[in-house]
Order: sequence, then structure tokens, then C-alpha cells
Amino acid sequence: MIPEIGNLALAFGLALALVQFVMPLVGIATNRWRMVLVAKPAAIGQFIFVALSFACLAWSFYINDFSVAYVASHSNSSLPVAYRIGATWGGHEGSLLLWAFILSSWTFAVAMLSKALPALTRARVLAVLGFVSIGFICFILFTSNPFDRLIPIYPIDGSDLNPLLQDPGMVFHPPLLYMGYVGFSVAFAFALAALLEGRIDTLWARWVRPWTQAAWMFLTLGIAAGSWWAYYELGWGGWWFWDPVENASFMPWLIGTALLHSLAATEKRGVFKAWTTLLAIAAFSFSLLGTFLVRSGVLTSVHAFANDPVRGTYILIFLGVVVGASLFLFAARASKVSVTSWYNLLSRELLFLVNNLILVVATVMILIGTLQPIISEMLNLGKISVGPPYFNLVFTILMTPLIFLVGLGPIVNWRQHSFQDLVARTRYAAIASLAAGLVFVISEFERQATDLVQIFVGVFLIAWVIILNLGDWWKRASKKRSSTLMNLHKISPSFIAMYTAHIGMVIVVIGVVISSHFSVEKNIRLGIGQNEVVEGYQFTFEKLTDVVGPNYDALRGHFTVTKNDEVVARLEPEKRRYHASGQWMTEAGIDASLMRDLYVALGERLPDSNDWAVRIYVKPYVSCLWLGGILMGLGGLIAMTDKRYRARAKQTSKSSDSIALEAV
Repeated sequence: MIPEIGNLALAFGLALALVQFVMPLVGIATNRWRMVLVAKPAAIGQFIFVALSFACLAWSFYINDFSVAYVASHSNSSLPVAYRIGATWGGHEGSLLLWAFILSSWTFAVAMLSKALPALTRARVLAVLGFVSIGFICFILFTSNPFDRLIPIYPIDGSDLNPLLQDPGMVFHPPLLYMGYVGFSVAFAFALAALLEGRIDTLWARWVRPWTQAAWMFLTLGIAAGSWWAYYELGWGGWWFWDPVENASFMPWLIGTALLHSLAATEKRGVFKAWTTLLAIAAFSFSLLGTFLVRSGVLTSVHAFANDPVRGTYILIFLGVVVGASLFLFAARASKVSVTSWYNLLSRELLFLVNNLILVVATVMILIGTLQPIISEMLNLGKISVGPPYFNLVFTILMTPLIFLVGLGPIVNWRQHSFQDLVARTRYAAIASLAAGLVFVISEFERQATDLVQIFVGVFLIAWVIILNLGDWWKRASKKRSSTLMNLHKISPSFIAMYTAHIGMVIVVIGVVISSHFSVEKNIRLGIGQNEVVEGYQFTFEKLTDVVGPNYDALRGHFTVTKNDEVVARLEPEKRRYHASGQWMTEAGIDASLMRDLYVALGERLPDSNDWAVRIYVKPYVSCLWLGGILMGLGGLIAMTDKRYRARAKQTSKSSDSIALEAV
């Protein structure tokens, strides 16, 4: 009965999404105010029914209802409860329902938190979000229904969740990632609403900016969580593989970052209006493209959900309709919202423009590298592989000038800045950054020339951004009347958010540069009682024990790590065999700290012996990757707390609503 309620609730959600899409637009076109007012209650109703549908699916997993085909394929009676709930979005059908639920949640948030919006703008935004909901709910109901039954014959027990997904990362990584993916639909809806109205101004940018910051924050945290999950779960010690599905989440993040900077320029100076609108369309379009890549079967990935041509065709058509219609509307109306703005060759506007161009070019290059193998195979040109060497080279070349600009951005004025003043403010930072880079190069002089160049550039950029951002923060605080230290917290949340995000990005760069060039890996043969020294750490294989888990059996290795005759860590990597599937999984043993990670993974038992293949890593500062990601997400959260946006919106709400009422 519960699955039928969930299916029916989803159908009601579709009906309300249709109402939410059609009636407000018809009301605006025919000057019928009552029809326009339907948008908000329809959005609330859609959220309630889609949430009920999602709850029904989660309950089916909780009670082990194996008469539901999706539950039988992705759960098992011995699966722990937390992973049973996570299994709700552990497959194609459930992940799409999670997407629809999060989309309805964003729609609900817009309906409830946009009282300051002009009434007609709010109706248009909700209508666009309703259209997107229609596409996804139809996709679920007609091609990927998670409530399909196996009646009258169904299994006593389920096939189990993929062992790779039986991890705490499965509980929080997909929801965070989807919150970011789907969150860009709000900026997309605002962009289309502005094009329909033919009006984009600084007030519009203030409305869109907090929603974009929220989406960017969630996507940042989702990507960081996924990287951390891959690092400790896959047993290979890496944190990014340039997998096509990893790229699918990274591309909208790059466009979203460009969108945030473009919105800041539009709000402050009224420039880049058409460019900002196009970026808002592109950010959500790349989110949809990621959905197509993951679920169409056109690529092979450990992350991919489905290999179904029908589903892939549907998503491709929907992607074409959304992107095609929005670009057509942009082409038809962009001239009405864009104005020609002039700014000096040295200004913050120019830096933002260069920043955005670099981010867009980086996105295009990643897209080319991701799709090139697919296109080559479709054209019968043979199978080719585009791997990390291509992406690392392209990304390094493009990101180097971008990070340099991150240091300059906060200190360059809007409209115009004196070149002499810029030199005066950056010369000491440049000298200190050059010195830091040279110190690192001298200390590692025995390395290859290419490594030395990369280390020098990386350290220079790290020091450059940190010195200039902290220096600008201090300078702004010193302008206050009381002492500088007392006023550091009185700076605008927008500026604090900017500094936090920039410093977070630099900390990520620290993790990338140092872990890439200074990590040590050893693949060795090791028996019980034997040891191996890696970078001054002695790893001793003490013993093996049998472990019985809730739905698996495991062999657990016990390693003691000593340095200077002192025990610094005890690591317990495992080889797990899951009962239902019979699959073996590697669980690494990691001792993590800010300065270094000690990492041990058990391989296979070697033939005709009691020795094991063991992989050992000593990875300095790799934790900076995730610490930096958290700080970047924190920057997005701080930006959302800036009361100036809400205050300004309230000041204009009455007059805007009165204008909207008169228009109707």
C-alpha cells in the first residue's frame, strides 16, 4: 500500500507542477491576477506531494519491502539501517526521485522566502521551476518508476546495495551534490524570468545572488565530500581521477563560480547583464548535462547509474528542449536587458571579466576532454582515451593566471585603479612570494626541472593570495575608529565571505601542490612480523584477525607505525567479503592529520605464501584539500548571511508589488 501511495503522490506532484507552470503564465498573458496567484500554493502543494512520495520510498527500504523492484535490487535484510536509508538514492530511480524532491524543496523555498520579489517576477520564476519539475517527474513516472512492484512473485531477500556504496559517504555526498546541482535551477529560473520581463538591474542581481551562493556552497561541499570518499574508500590513495562523472560535477561548479563573480559585478556596477544571464543558463545546463552523462550509458564510470538508451534519449531530448528554448529566449531578448558599459583597463570589472573567461574556457576544455572519446567512437574513428595528463596540463595552464588574479581582485577598485598604487600595494607581497618559492626550490633542488618549476609557481601563488587577501582584510579593519583587532569582525559579511573562500581555495592548492610532488607510495610484499620504512616511518605488519560485520566478513590487518622508536599510529586496513553479493572490498587504514596522512591498503594474499601485497602511502598536507573545500563552502554560507541584501529587497518590495498589481 505504501508504494502505491508514493506513486499516487508523485502523480499529484506532477499535476501541481503543471498548474504551477501553466496558470501563472496564462494569467500574466491575459491579465488575470487570480491565476497568477496560483503559483505559490501550487509550488507548496507540489513540494508536499513529492516529499510524501520520497518518504514512501524511504519507508519501503526501511521495512525491507522486497515486493518493490527497486528495493529488491538495492537493499538486503542484513543491510544496516543507515545504509538502507542511503540506498533510497543508491540507484538510478531513487536518485532521480531525490533530485525531484530537492527541486521541489528549492521551489518551496523560493515560494516562501521571496515575499520581497515583485509579484509577477515571483510568478514567472515559479513557473519556470514548475516546467523543470514536469520534465523530471515525467521522466520518473514513465521511464524510471521506483515504485514498480514484483507481484505476485518477489524475492524473500534483496540483492543488496553495491558494496562500494555501503559507506557513510553515501548518506551525505549525493544529497549535498544534488542540492548544488538543482540549486542552480533557481538562478536559471530568475534568468528566464528576467528575459521574459526584459529587465535586469542591480536589484535583480541582489535577488539572485543569495540563491546562487547557496547552490554553489552545497556543490562545493558535495564535490569535496566525494573527493574525500574516493580517497579513503577506493584504496588507491588518490583524491581526483578526472573521471567523466567527476568532471560532470566539476563543470557546473566552474560555471557557477564565474556566475557568482559576474553577479557581483552586475550588482555593484550594473555591468555584464547579458553575460550574467547566459552564465545562469549555462550553470543549470551543465547540471542537466551531468545528469545525461551519468544516466544515459554513453560513458563507463564507477559512478554511472544506468545503461538504458530509452532513458538516455529522454534526458537528451529534455536537455535539448531546456537548453534550446532558454538560448533562443536569450538570443531574442538579450539586447533588451544588456547595456554597453565602459570601464578602465585596470579595474575590478576587467579582472572579473578575465576571471570569467578563464573559468568558461576551462569548462569547455574539460567538456572536450570528457566527450572526445564518445564522439570519436560515434564517428567510427576508433577508441581513444583522454586521461589525467591532458586535464592536468590544461587545468594547470588555465588556473595559474586565475589564482594570480584572485590575489589582485580584492585590492583593485571598481571602475578605475591607479597602476602606480597597485604596484605599491603588491610589491612587498611579490617579493615575499618569490622568496617563499625560491626557498622551496632550493630545499628540493635535486628534483627534475619540471617539478621545480611547478613547485615554485605553486608556492608563489599560495603566498601571493594569502598575503594580499589577509593584508586587504587588515587594511579594511584599520579604517574603523577603534583598534584594528577589535574591528576585524565588523567588516561586511560579503567581504569576509570573499576572503574565506579565497583562502580556502589557496589551502586546496597547498594540498594539491604538496601532496602531488611530495607524496611517497610503495607497493611491497609484506608478511606478518615484517616491516618497511617509508619516509622515516616504520610500518610493522603485526597480525591478521577475523572480523564479523553486520553483512560482511573481513580480514583485518594490524599495522603499527613508529618514528624515532615512538608509536605514532595504529592502522587497521581490511579486506571485506559481503555476504549477499560475494564481492570483496578494500577498506584502507588511515591516520590523518593536517601535516600528513599515513595510509595502508591491503591487496591480495600472494600465491603459495602467507605474504600480502601491501600499498603504503605517506601523503603530506593532503588533508588541506578537504579543509580548503570546507572553508570555501563556509565562505558561501557567510555570504548568505549578509543582511544588506534582505534590507534592500524589503525597501523596494512595496513599490515593486504595487507596480505589478497595476500591470495586471
